[in-house]
Parts: sequence; C-alpha cells; structure tokens
Amino acid sequence: MENKTTRLYFIDAMRAWAILMMLQGHFIDGLLDTAFRDGSSITFSIWKYFRGITAPVFFTVSGFIFTFLLIKGDKTGLQNPRVKKGLKRGLELLFIGYLLRMNLLGLLQGEIYDSFYLVDVLHCIGLSLLGIIAIYLLSQKRKKYIFPTALVSITVLLFVFEPTYKTWGFSFLPDAFANYLTKSNGSVFTILPWFGYAAFGAFLSVVFTKFKNYRHLYSVAIPLFAITGAALIAYSSDLFLYISQITDLQLFANIYFNNYLFIRLGDVLLVFCVFMLLRGLLKHSTVLKLGQSTLSIYIVHFMILYGSFTGLGLYRFFHHSLTPTVAILGALAFMIICTFSALKYEDNKEMIKLRASTTLRFLLVKIELFSLSVFQLSKNRFFRLLRRVGWAKN
Repeated sequence: MENKTTRLYFIDAMRAWAILMMLQGHFIDGLLDTAFRDGSSITFSIWKYFRGITAPVFFTVSGFIFTFLLIKGDKTGLQNPRVKKGLKRGLELLFIGYLLRMNLLGLLQGEIYDSFYLVDVLHCIGLSLLGIIAIYLLSQKRKKYIFPTALVSITVLLFVFEPTYKTWGFSFLPDAFANYLTKSNGSVFTILPWFGYAAFGAFLSVVFTKFKNYRHLYSVAIPLFAITGAALIAYSSDLFLYISQITDLQLFANIYFNNYLFIRLGDVLLVFCVFMLLRGLLKHSTVLKLGQSTLSIYIVHFMILYGSFTGLGLYRFFHHSLTPTVAILGALAFMIICTFSALKYEDNKEMIKLRASTTLRFLLVKIELFSLSVFQLSKNRFFRLLRRVGWAKN
C-alpha cells in the first residue's frame, strides 16, 4: 500500500522474516549442545533476544493480516464472507495443530500419547482468530470505536494480569482444555497471554484501515511506533514499579520483576517501524510468497525437525548435541530446505490436491468393493452353516 493500494507489502515481509527466524530459532535451540549456551557471550545473548521477538511478531502480524481482510469489505456481521472463511481457517489451524502432534506408531498400538494434547503456536493462532471473530460480531451493532477499544483493552488486561493467572493450575479441567491455559503439562504456548499480541495486531489493523488513504500515514506511523516501542522497552518496567509503590499492589511489582510482555510489545512496534521504513524494498515476489506460505513452511519444519506422525525427526537424533558451527550451518540448510519444499508445494498445490483426491476416491472404491465381497462371502458361509445344522432350508 502506498496510499491508493490496499496491499500492505511490509506486513507480508514481516511474516516472512518471522517464519525464517522461527526456523533457525527452533533448529538451534533444539539441537545446539547445552555446553555452548553461554549467557556471557554477546553473540549468544543477541541471538537469544531476537529469538524471543519472533513469537510476539508472528502473533501480532497474524492478527493484523486476518483483521485487515476481515474488515476491508463493505459487508459487516454475519453477512461478511470473511467471517465464514475465518471460522474455517481457525478450525483448520486447530486441526492441523493436533494432526502434527499425532504419532501413527502409537495409534497402531491403540494409544494416544500425552504429547498429542499439548498446545503449540498453531492451536493458539487458530483460537485467536476465532476470538477476534467473536469480538468483531459482538461489537458490530455498536459504535465503530468499540471493536478497536475492546481489542486493545484485552491486550492490556491479559498482559497486566499475567502474573496472577500464570500461577493457576486449572487442575479442575481435563488436560486437553487445561493445556490451552497452563504450561504445567508441557504446552509450548497458551492462549493466555498470547491472544493479547493477536488482539493488538487486530487493533493496529483497524487503525491502518481507517487511515489507509491518509497521505502522511507512514511519516506519522513510523516515528509514533518508534517512540512508543522504545518507551515500552526502556520505561514500562519503571512505570509499573512506580504504580506499585503508590498503590501498594503486589500485582504491579510482579510485572516489574518479569516485564517481558510489554517489553516484547515494544520490540514488535520497533520491528513494525523497521519494515515500514524499508517497505519500498520489500516487494520482491519471493519475499511476498514466503510471507503468504507460512503455514506450509511451518508444517514442513515441524515434520522434519520434530518428526510428526513417526517421531523420527532431527530433534530425536541430534537433541542438544551440535557444535555452534554445525548448528549454524545446519540451520541455514534447514531454512533453505523448508522454504524450498513449502514453495514447491504452493506452486503445485492444486495438482497435489487433485491427485490426492483422486487417489482417495480410488481407495474408497476399492475398499467398498472389498467390503462387499467380504460381506457376500461371509453371508454365503453363514447360510451354509445354518443349512448344515438344519436351521435353514436349502
């Protein structure tokens, strides 16, 4: 978008950057030998800090893109076709999230492992999209400012009360549901507080949509994002300490001692700032295609690294065993293989789906014919047995 174009190329580029950061982050974090995780190393500290930015950026951008598409049309409420598409997308992400954690060997033994019920990024993003739709529908018959106000309010509330609800075990819930709310069982992500980043991305999307034709959009947004982001990083902890002192509430002191959510929100705003500054250089088709293929890239990376379905992934064979040199070179190769495979799939997606559908129909026909044959054979033998014992006439 440059005033008249509705496409926000820098958002696709941000999503491409986030998925690449995720690939190398997961590879190195999972396979680098613990002996080389030196907190005093400047290089490792920088890598670790930027790795921590990846998930907040990814959630924020996901909420931004989804809401940008949701509200850009003229139709509202249930008449908006994007609502149906969004519901389908959210449920699809939940299904894929569970599918990737399925172990076929366990299923063949009649067992579903506990890891199947753990919650990961796809589950949380899928549920976040459903949450944004719910807020959108509930606020449609009210004033226009209600929707963005609700979104940013949810972000603030989830971040402020994180020290309180993170101590809750939710033991009264079945593990399959509790895993969405607590990491105590091994979940990587939980909907609280990560929905806060998706909601904030949705809020930013509403603002960008409102001012998309404003001539000075970027000349205002870039310094505003830079100042706000830097302030959150540098001063938000002190602000909460000050509030704690004047209110004598332990909640704000707890935020001060572990203020990662607001600091990461500041990081997200600075990343937005950088990509808005470079927006004129980020229209290369490959970059945009990467940003639009993040789900395929995520699926490929999960299968290779964690061994979806079989459990035979790199993580199983090289967990915390690589030297820094091997880990870095391996991460580069891993990024290339995952992105190349995903892009090839996207190029041939329709043909692959057609072949898969044809193969499935063929198998179903064969299974049906086989079942009929078995049924007929069993029926004949059953009546033959009845005739032999005199229970049926010839």
